[in-house]
Amino acid sequence: MEEKNWTELMAGESQIKQILAVNEYSEQYGLSLSREDTELLLAERRNVLKRERRVEFGQSILPQIIYTFCDSSYIIQDNYLDVLIRLQEIFFLYKNEMQDEITDEELLNFMKEQFDGVCCGDPDYLEGTCLDIFAQAIRAGYRGHLKTRGWGEFTERDIMPRWDRELYLEALEALE
Repeated sequence: MEEKNWTELMAGESQIKQILAVNEYSEQYGLSLSREDTELLLAERRNVLKRERRVEFGQSILPQIIYTFCDSSYIIQDNYLDVLIRLQEIFFLYKNEMQDEITDEELLNFMKEQFDGVCCGDPDYLEGTCLDIFAQAIRAGYRGHLKTRGWGEFTERDIMPRWDRELYLEALEALE
């Protein structure tokens, strides 16, 4: 029992150092995590892995999530921790939803493009619309993401009407 606690502590300390090391990169975007933030992220990671019945071998996905998203104009220091918690939840949920038919890189690329694009930084829209539609395509056998590594995939599947400046101007003219 004592040995297990020691090994868990050592593994946890290693993960904390690994994530804190990413601060060197994210600080150029005005974002950093404290040790307490990192411990909370790792606790949330354990919870989501348990909830989604997943296991991570090797390095945590958290550094990759941080590297991928820290340059987003929708993430500021005030929402950084909360957004990272949501993004890791969404990541593991959709690894399951897509039945592991997509690589971590492809999923992160897709998530980042939608988060910064059509989602305008809204994790709920990313989860409930963009990823849901994409996951349905993946489960139905779609494999086009293999060529694109996850980039540029949503526009073909987007079923939501989007802002169209010309249409807006036409509507304004019709009101006059």
